[in-house]
Amino acid sequence: MLLLALLASLLLCAGPASASMPLSDTNVSGLTLQVNSKGEALVSYTRSNGQARHVLLWGAINALPPVQGVAQVHFDRDYAGGWGKYHDSGYWKTFRNACQPYTGPQLAYFVVGCDAPDGSYWAVQSWQRMLPHRGFPPWLPSQSAWSFDVSHWTGPLADLELYDDWPFGGATEGIFGRLSYDGVPVHGFGTTAQGVPTDSYGRSLYIDTLDSPYGPGWQRETSIVFRNPTGSFCYSFWPTTDPTLPGAPSRPAGVGSEYRISVVGPGVTPDLSAEVAGLGPYDPQNADEAAFEQSQLQLFDQVTAGDKFCPTQR
Repeated sequence: MLLLALLASLLLCAGPASASMPLSDTNVSGLTLQVNSKGEALVSYTRSNGQARHVLLWGAINALPPVQGVAQVHFDRDYAGGWGKYHDSGYWKTFRNACQPYTGPQLAYFVVGCDAPDGSYWAVQSWQRMLPHRGFPPWLPSQSAWSFDVSHWTGPLADLELYDDWPFGGATEGIFGRLSYDGVPVHGFGTTAQGVPTDSYGRSLYIDTLDSPYGPGWQRETSIVFRNPTGSFCYSFWPTTDPTLPGAPSRPAGVGSEYRISVVGPGVTPDLSAEVAGLGPYDPQNADEAAFEQSQLQLFDQVTAGDKFCPTQR
């Protein structure tokens, strides 16, 4: 059940940005990654309009545990390939790549990676983060765009856990789990009214469902956040009327044959994904299913211990 997170449209920006945010350019092609002996990375690609871009990144590795008022690690970025940092418009042309073939852990959504001279890893991952909820077809180009995330780390990845069970006496299927890094829960300290994290520690998890009433293949169910202070989450599949969709349509419960969660890694560590098989309808007369549900309820209590919301959802 356990599996294994650059760019604004401005010409340049050498100041801080929050954590390993995606490149604001989406649907890019020909992306390459280079790293030199100074700890700088150079990400080059072609934008959807055909323009070449070279982005210099430096100054961040791994992640900090959540501490309110202390900034999470983040890359410094130069979107002009060296002009912002060195006032040298040709810096990217003389960039001396010293990165070796990638030998790090297997990553979800992997595009490219390499081993840096100092023993650290760099990688780029890409996935569709902005899909509409409840399996609704995208109606804006941005909703189906492929985003790209750059990461830089040493040591183990964050630990992403995903489990499922039959909540509310078997009335539906549900999933639960948690995210931790270096043994510490990953969470933020606030969200907007729409549930978007308001600080660089918060992490949304994006829930997908396979071969559900929404249609064949993977479909986006919704996105929620890992909860403060436990780093846990819980979610049940119910029919709903979703006001975020055009016309606020009624949508069926997104119960599927499998479930997947994806999340941008804490700090500048890699993005993560986990999958679990669906359970099907619950039969309380089936001794094996009843025993499984009891064991999952105990696991649920362990994973969400200390949370104020999730214990009311089972």
